[in-house]
Amino acid sequence: MNNTQDKPRLIRRSEVLQRVSLCKATIYNHMNAGTFPRPVSVGGRRVAWLESDIDLWIAERLAEAGRVAA
Repeated sequence: MNNTQDKPRLIRRSEVLQRVSLCKATIYNHMNAGTFPRPVSVGGRRVAWLESDIDLWIAERLAEAGRVAA
């Protein structure tokens, strides 16, 4: 049995940009407005987002649009 689904996964900005289809500036504007998850430091000046936070943000956008995630 593989428990990798239960483990938190960090994803880098490039993957976040691809998954949410927003540009970097828009994501940072949403973060400053408190409407997008904040990243965590992964060392030095590098950051990453918790994948589950991004998944939840996407699900919330779909719910607001009256759609269900596939």
